[in-house]
Amino acid sequence: MSSPHDTGTRTEDRAGDGRTSPEDPDAAVLTRHQPPSLAASMHASLPRWAGAAAAALGVLVAAALVAVTDVHVALAVVVGAVVGVAAFVVASRVVEGERAATDRFVTALVTIAFVVALLPLVSVVWTTVSRGLARFDGAFFTQSMYNVIGEGGGAYHAIMGTLIITGVATLISVPIGTLTAIYLVEYGGDNRLSKVITFLVDVMTGIPSIVAGLFSLALFTLLFGPGLRIGIMGSVALSVLMIPIVVRAVEEMLRIVPARLRESSYALGVPKWLTIVKVVLPTAASGIASGVVIAIARVMGETAPLLVTVGLTASTNFNPFEGRMAVLPVFAYYQIITPGIPPQAFIDRAWTSALLLILFVMVLNVGARVLARALAPKTR
Repeated sequence: MSSPHDTGTRTEDRAGDGRTSPEDPDAAVLTRHQPPSLAASMHASLPRWAGAAAAALGVLVAAALVAVTDVHVALAVVVGAVVGVAAFVVASRVVEGERAATDRFVTALVTIAFVVALLPLVSVVWTTVSRGLARFDGAFFTQSMYNVIGEGGGAYHAIMGTLIITGVATLISVPIGTLTAIYLVEYGGDNRLSKVITFLVDVMTGIPSIVAGLFSLALFTLLFGPGLRIGIMGSVALSVLMIPIVVRAVEEMLRIVPARLRESSYALGVPKWLTIVKVVLPTAASGIASGVVIAIARVMGETAPLLVTVGLTASTNFNPFEGRMAVLPVFAYYQIITPGIPPQAFIDRAWTSALLLILFVMVLNVGARVLARALAPKTR
């Protein structure tokens, strides 16, 4: 007759042999359903240099195709990418298993998609910077094209025109867009007028920019007669494009203001309009400012509406209510399509204008982030 001590000893021996005891049914189930190679595959992984090796293989294949055959470079790059990804996935399947290989495959596809999306942007920026530096000098920023034929001159008149017209458009758009958003969020609710306004804002968001220019042209032609070309016409056209952007930006910022802030103000007897001015708008100020700056960056490079409203002039005009004004997009357009002698001087001025527009947009976007961070509510 065996003692309890002997029974415990036999149970420990069976456990030491890798067999499960009758008292441990869960372990028995796990052991019965566990694949033989699971433990090994859980610990196996590709070395860190495997991805670089697969990429190098793809580059070698693409280079070989270009060197040996007449295949286009783009097609060779595609073939090289396919070979590199295939090699990487096969190696992962052999070493890590099917699940890890699938994960590696999806990760590789996402990475390739990112690179494909990034390449055109890098190409545009590189081309603009490399060709725009030809006239990126002091004369370009301080001289206009008045009495300039051929080489020399600058875009001072176009720079000033761009800043003035965009500034006036901002003065028109920000109050209208902000008040519209306040009505939609704080007063409109689900009434019929707010639905109509929301529909019109959605329609205005998607209209082509040339339509905004034609609207401004038709409006001023109706009021003052045909043939008029002044800076305020361009500002009105740009404001048509800016207003829906401002409305959407301000509306989103107002909606994320916590309701408890409004309710606390109402509980103290503060009227609704004062709550909006003193509580809601300051809380959403960072997002509103960021949205306005992004809207300015969005319309600063528009060409079509300004082409039909303000025209082009070679002299500097600071008055948006009298005479034609030059703006950078239209200036670059005319320089590139009507080259004089020597043509390279006109092409250089066009590329430098494009570079300056990119710098303007970049500065505005960075400024929007800095402004949003500076105006954000301080939390302890």
